[in-house]
Amino acid sequence: MSASTTADDIVVPHDPGMAGLRFRHFHAPDDYAGMAAANQATRDAAGMEEVITAEGMARDYGHFINWDPFHDTVVAERDGRIVGYARTQWRDQTDGERAFTTVVVVEPGQTGSGITEALLAWAEDRLVAIARAIPTAERRPGSMRTFSFGSEADYAALLETRGWARTGQGHEMVRPDLDEIPDVPLPAGLVVRPIGLDTASRRAVWDAAVEAFADERNEEEASEEDWASFLSDPRQDPALWVIAFDGDDIAGGVQGKIDPEENAHHGRERGLLDGVWTRRAWRRRGLARALIARSLVRLRDHGMTSAYLGVDGLNPNQAMTLYESVGFGIVSTAYDWTKPLPADAGPMEVPT
Repeated sequence: MSASTTADDIVVPHDPGMAGLRFRHFHAPDDYAGMAAANQATRDAAGMEEVITAEGMARDYGHFINWDPFHDTVVAERDGRIVGYARTQWRDQTDGERAFTTVVVVEPGQTGSGITEALLAWAEDRLVAIARAIPTAERRPGSMRTFSFGSEADYAALLETRGWARTGQGHEMVRPDLDEIPDVPLPAGLVVRPIGLDTASRRAVWDAAVEAFADERNEEEASEEDWASFLSDPRQDPALWVIAFDGDDIAGGVQGKIDPEENAHHGRERGLLDGVWTRRAWRRRGLARALIARSLVRLRDHGMTSAYLGVDGLNPNQAMTLYESVGFGIVSTAYDWTKPLPADAGPMEVPT
């Protein structure tokens, strides 16, 4: 450690060495506002609908698993102001894979400064170290994962240079108005019933959604911390959910959400279809389309004038076609990237 650094500083590969720039450890809760601002700047530049706030970031970070606040996050600070950060974490997926994921955020005004390359190189080293630290007998097949927004051409080029491969994409889709919503009947035998505010009722919906999403691409295994995060989110309002029942069984649902801070940021009144799902036994019967139509009406009744949702561009259940059929169109894109782990960080070889 040089005379100009402190115990709070982190040495990163490819440090551009600019005056006033330092890489340091993460400090909660003080850093949330600066990190959220840097994150939101990248989203605004990319035309993303979702908004990141310090409060939401604190809630999410408070429920992370397989994440060490001291070792797994580095903050880039320039002239005393947070301009970016990188976070690493690992999660097991429902398909048996283990995802070693990094989020690298650098505000657009720092493009070309070398900060992104330094953060990404640090994150790769950290992910490899995490994978190597897992006992051999407890390892799963896995890889490093990250994402980029569609507008981040420089970052995409950097990822390719460092051996990352683009493996998929997701989209935000918008329905620009809530006029002429189609009247779609529910499948025979199914009814929509209100969901109570009690924890048991909300947990039943959460469990049904977890089961329905289990066969989605890159879906993480649900944890009790995920449930706690969901329960603590003030935007999760059962009055906006449209849940279909077959007798006592939950068949599918659309979990609507209204975020006042998001709407204030964009200057609009737009609701989010936060989860659109059908459990396997009730698929291919038109249930999702019927629930989406009812959800749009529900949002309109609560004062919204438009709606948006997120979709996996490689969804095997023709979700894109479904959403287009009820008036949604793509407005932004994010890309998924994967990079192999070194051989000595992979699963145990099984003799044949």
